[in-house]
Amino acid sequence: MRYALIGCGRISPNHIAAARNNGLELVGICDVDELAMMDKVRKFDLWDVARYADYHDLLEHERPELVAVCTESGRHAAIALDCIDAGCNLIVEKPIALSLADADEIIRRAEERGVKVCANHQNRFNKSVQKIREAVDRGRFGRMFYGTAHIRWCRDWEYYHRAPWRGTWEQDGGALMNQCIHNIDLLRWMMGGEVETVMGMTDRLDHDYIEAEDLGIAIVRFRNGSYGIIEGTTDVYPRNLEETLYLFGDKGTVKAGGTSVNVIEEWRFSDQLDDPTQVVREFGENPPNVYGFGHTPLYADVIDAIRTDRDPYVDARAGRDALELVLAIYKSQKTGLPVHLPMEDFSTLDMAGEFA
Repeated sequence: MRYALIGCGRISPNHIAAARNNGLELVGICDVDELAMMDKVRKFDLWDVARYADYHDLLEHERPELVAVCTESGRHAAIALDCIDAGCNLIVEKPIALSLADADEIIRRAEERGVKVCANHQNRFNKSVQKIREAVDRGRFGRMFYGTAHIRWCRDWEYYHRAPWRGTWEQDGGALMNQCIHNIDLLRWMMGGEVETVMGMTDRLDHDYIEAEDLGIAIVRFRNGSYGIIEGTTDVYPRNLEETLYLFGDKGTVKAGGTSVNVIEEWRFSDQLDDPTQVVREFGENPPNVYGFGHTPLYADVIDAIRTDRDPYVDARAGRDALELVLAIYKSQKTGLPVHLPMEDFSTLDMAGEFA
């Protein structure tokens, strides 16, 4: 299967490795930053792969069947739509877009053109997360009371200075949109997906050189009567602390933690179908960074979805759901009011000047 990569930044090595692990034919890479592109060429020995500064030229000359979009967040939607129009299947890095209108257009146009679009929420493929999801699907939690997502990370001046688009409303958003959206996706997915009301507050406490928030806190009410609590920040000193997901039901309690919810720390169920000690030991991983090991199985799923003509495990609608929840928190901060879902169109650009 002919594969191309658009965007050679921080996350691109995970995509290149996943493509290779799944036997894809890498026919082209693209980036406006030639130094970033050549860095990946050297690291992955891609000297025989065509290189482009303009992704339109890549699409025209290489005709890839599958494209990964790994640019700055604000360009995801426009590039995705051009790829869809060219007949390409897609893996789009999170967030799938920065506005609900763009996410909806990606979904609509992909269905119209008959191509597959995957939102790159790779943590759904963590061994720990898959084990928890199995318990949810089997009803082992009983009545779900509430869940919490905590993302307590550090991002310093150097991180933002290396890529000036980070932390801007036009191209990124803040901690919730960039760092926390993976765990926000997991919380919504585990708690039934359908959100009724969101009440949130955000602030910029320690990064006066960015436009967007470095702290976000929200309470979520789901349509099934359960609740969610979200706490996300990039203010932790002096390094990343944890990313955790808690789920509480009347018949089960689970905590996943570690670098990126990659280990199970608590496993308690009234049915006693498995040994908690064995579950903790068997379904934990120790990834070298917060990106985990999920890209390779995500790629495998997308390839199979294309070949068997089914939806990807993490499709564009899942990407929209995660985006919508973040934007609902933003809108609640802006208005000072609860936000009821489903939302009409809202964008990170609607937050411009919030912390000026």
